[in-house]
Amino acid sequence: MNIIGNLNAWLVVGILAGLASVGMAVYIYFWVIKQDPGSERAREVAGWIRSGANAYLKKLYSALTTLAVAIAIVIAIVFSIDKAALASETDYRLAIPLGIVMAIAFVLGALCSAVAGYMGMKVAVEANVRTANAARTSLAEAFKLSFYSGSVLGLAMVGLAVVGMSLIYLVTNSAQAVLGFSFGASTLALLAKAGGGIYTKTADIAADLVGKVEIGIPEDDPRNPAVVADNVGDNVGDVAGMGADIFDSYVASTVAVMLLGTSMAMNSASNRMFIVLPLILCTLGIFASLIGIQFVKVKEGQKPGPALNLGTVLTCIIFAVMIVLLKLLSPTMPWGVVWAGLAGIVAGVVIGFTSDFFTNENYKPVQETSKVSTSGSAITIITGFSYGLISILPSVVGIVIATLVAFYAAEASGLQGVYGIGIAAVSMLAISGMIVSADAYGPIVDNARGIAEMSGMGEEVIERADVLDAAGNTAKAITKGFSISAAALTVLALFAAYAEVMSAHGVDVQISLISPMVIAGVLLGAITPPLFSALTMLAVTHNAFDLIEDIRRQFREKPGILAGSEQPDYARGVSLAAHGALSSLVLPAFLAVGLPLVVGFLLGPDALGGFLGGAIFTGVIFALLMSNAGGLWDNAKKYIETGKYGGPGSEAHKAAVVGDTVGDPFKDTAGPSLNTLITVMSLVASLFAPVIAVFHLLGN
Repeated sequence: MNIIGNLNAWLVVGILAGLASVGMAVYIYFWVIKQDPGSERAREVAGWIRSGANAYLKKLYSALTTLAVAIAIVIAIVFSIDKAALASETDYRLAIPLGIVMAIAFVLGALCSAVAGYMGMKVAVEANVRTANAARTSLAEAFKLSFYSGSVLGLAMVGLAVVGMSLIYLVTNSAQAVLGFSFGASTLALLAKAGGGIYTKTADIAADLVGKVEIGIPEDDPRNPAVVADNVGDNVGDVAGMGADIFDSYVASTVAVMLLGTSMAMNSASNRMFIVLPLILCTLGIFASLIGIQFVKVKEGQKPGPALNLGTVLTCIIFAVMIVLLKLLSPTMPWGVVWAGLAGIVAGVVIGFTSDFFTNENYKPVQETSKVSTSGSAITIITGFSYGLISILPSVVGIVIATLVAFYAAEASGLQGVYGIGIAAVSMLAISGMIVSADAYGPIVDNARGIAEMSGMGEEVIERADVLDAAGNTAKAITKGFSISAAALTVLALFAAYAEVMSAHGVDVQISLISPMVIAGVLLGAITPPLFSALTMLAVTHNAFDLIEDIRRQFREKPGILAGSEQPDYARGVSLAAHGALSSLVLPAFLAVGLPLVVGFLLGPDALGGFLGGAIFTGVIFALLMSNAGGLWDNAKKYIETGKYGGPGSEAHKAAVVGDTVGDPFKDTAGPSLNTLITVMSLVASLFAPVIAVFHLLGN
């Protein structure tokens, strides 16, 4: 018995599984809508957040549509000229020009990424007020509603991704066409995540520094003119932006393995399995996530964190069992694939829970950072930053072990070692349906907490929302650990795919550290993630400064705001944050898309290979540092807000707020955008490798 025998049947199963996942997401959305939204005041506050989020996404997607059309036209022209771009794929089924196919795939990738993010945000802005209202009854009911709402993004994302990739490959039989789909998803994801991150942290920092530190009012006090912009940011940054980000990693890891599988297949129908196998793993991951989500439950009196972690672990176990069963029922599938897949799953869990240790209030790093906050903000920042540096070590060790196990297990089975690394990355991200559900839960409960306070629901409801929110911060940290680690493995596979495509076009990439061109490429690549981080964080500080001045102006000109007799101009804060975020994306976009092309065309294929290597190493290091340190500072502040070390309003609390303010652009702007940055740069190199190869050969 060989259940992988009919590969086209598996592609159809993948499409059906993806549609089922999207269908479940739509079903849950309508279930959420039927829940009680609460009082008139709560609905009014939720309406402000909803309208602000919709307005920002409308501006963002309008701008990205123009960019996507422009890039699609360039792709159509370039790849129609390069007749040899698919020389290694003999079963290209469409009679229309290659450039048109690639352009359509690019647009579909961007569209699917946008739709997934929009669906997640749409349910988030409906679920926040309903979660706050459910918290009036019990924590268990509020958790159920918020988690299932988050699963709309998780299920929609993986469903659309698998449908898109499977359909494109079924129609074209071209991994290169799926690469176009991935490039579209990644380009939109980078700008959606970076833009959303700049927006959300602009509002968050401004609201905290003026509200908490200067005025001394609570976090979500309705008297704060930036409070609505802050809550809008949770949706456009942590839901729509993060959804696009994970969509990008998920698709990129799959297409990297498909490209490597193309070189292994060598035009043999029996080896075509290696191209389709990552899609099969993604399909199994959908089923595992659909099952695992059902086990995430909280009883009254229990904390949400363990329930979220249990769901993740069970989903991993279910998926691991499915991989083993797939092998047992498919004699032609090498055991190396199984061991590589299991290595990726285990590494993902280890790295995710390492992030949990460094960002959870139950463990030493957060508790010690909270304690030293009694001595001022400088010690808070030094301690949190130091633990962030330490947190890199176990994650990198996990990546190293997964890389070595996957590589040598694949080689022992007669496969390319780097193919095993790609399988490890796909396996790590295959359960993204579950991982993203837990991640999207975070901003929903954060918004619920804000609505509860702004609408005066009472201290008991706010306390329940705080418990939900603390678990949400940790869940987001775990998700970022998964995403960054998978990106590291993915770009290694994409790096190999770049070299394979170059080789197919007559250029052998030689990465030698005694070559001045390679060294030049490495240094340029290594500086790109720090530069990208600086640009996005400076955008946050510049925009936050403008918003802070506006908040102070409103307090000066309208004394009735603090007295509670006059309503702030919330729309002004939303507008300032949105304009600042969108106007700050030009240079980051050039670094991701333009710089690899400049290096490739001016310095050559070897320099571009060195460029990718340098970007991978510093990108992973910086992403882990900033994501974990930022999450740690955030939860240290929340730990003090539970009453520790003087509680809210104390000197320790003020110091922790400063630490959290520093950490905000670390964890929600620069950090999680870096894995998308290195993925986009690797995809650009692989996508344009045939053109760069031709240009290089003509130049010689």
